Amino acid sequence: MVLQWHVGSPVLLKAVLAVGVCLVLYISQHPALDRFDHRISGLDQSLNLPKGGLSFDNNKSDHTGFYSSEAASQFCKHHGYPVFAPQTASGRRKVYDLFMVNTELDWMEIRLNATFNYVDYFIIVESPKTFTGRPKPLTIKENWERFKPYHDKLIYHELEFPPTFSPRRSWDYEDLQRNAMYTQVFPKLTGRQSPAYGDVILVADVDEIARPETLLVLRTCRFPRRLTLRSRFYYYSFQLLHTGPEWEHPQATFYQGSRTLLPANLRMGDGGFKPLNELEKSDLGNACWHCSSCFSTVEEFLTKMASFSHEWMNGEKFRDRDRIADAIRSGKDLWGRDVDQFVRLDNNTDMPSILLEEPDRFGYMVNRDGPSAGFTDYP
Repeated sequence: MVLQWHVGSPVLLKAVLAVGVCLVLYISQHPALDRFDHRISGLDQSLNLPKGGLSFDNNKSDHTGFYSSEAASQFCKHHGYPVFAPQTASGRRKVYDLFMVNTELDWMEIRLNATFNYVDYFIIVESPKTFTGRPKPLTIKENWERFKPYHDKLIYHELEFPPTFSPRRSWDYEDLQRNAMYTQVFPKLTGRQSPAYGDVILVADVDEIARPETLLVLRTCRFPRRLTLRSRFYYYSFQLLHTGPEWEHPQATFYQGSRTLLPANLRMGDGGFKPLNELEKSDLGNACWHCSSCFSTVEEFLTKMASFSHEWMNGEKFRDRDRIADAIRSGKDLWGRDVDQFVRLDNNTDMPSILLEEPDRFGYMVNRDGPSAGFTDYP
């Protein structure tokens, strides 16, 4: 039998109608598909919301009361989202922070300090290999006691390499590790740590830190399946602001059982049902802080370079200590890329609060002036 796909054909009209119905149903379940400009602003900070996150232990009435409150409604409405409706017996909606970390111990402490009251569990997967396959120490595991104040919410896992893993490029190592934060950890979570449908999953690098207001948006509102949390983009320190568009990471999604987006797919914007990928996407501006290459020592800078998936960026001429210090003092891109330009911000206060509260420990994050360029091991 040959189908006649001409204009006015009953078969064609039925097919178009079916697709249309599917799209209407899909859009009704995915808010903010217009992608109009959502941003974290002063209004978010002025609304009457829990300042320490939404942590009421297991008191269902407190949770349901919050989600049905006028404050929650106005907060989400400001961003074009409806309020989330928890389906769990406890009335809770959990937030999981899945972040990649290598040797950045200071950054991990800064992240935990800034977001601890707004996140339920932090998931860390550490690899014994760099993204180029070279052996490396388990720095986080070796320094675990440093993070003792945060242990109640930390979930640590050492990366397992599947027998079928056959990397052909350095990105394969990175994708394996990023996805392992979900595939190798979530199936093992039990009790209070177990995920429920609708729970928030944040996928980030350690130096991409969500603002507290952003985490409240994620916990409170029914946001799109692929939400990009655009970051205010600093370089070398919070003294230098990138002049281009906001950084296009991290990303957030929510738990959907077997339909949950894998972290690498979420970050790269692929995976899932391709025809609907763009419809699932939205952005939240000024949502995070990102400070690239903000290190306290030249040695740490060099270690990070050695782990780059882009191997050319680890060339000998780029590993010269004087070149590194000069680039950081002058606010220039170490690799000479014209696309990255920066403006100096004196007396900047837009940063995680611990950096301002403990200048003796984190001064290099605020000021890169002087012969040492803020490094403790240079000149």
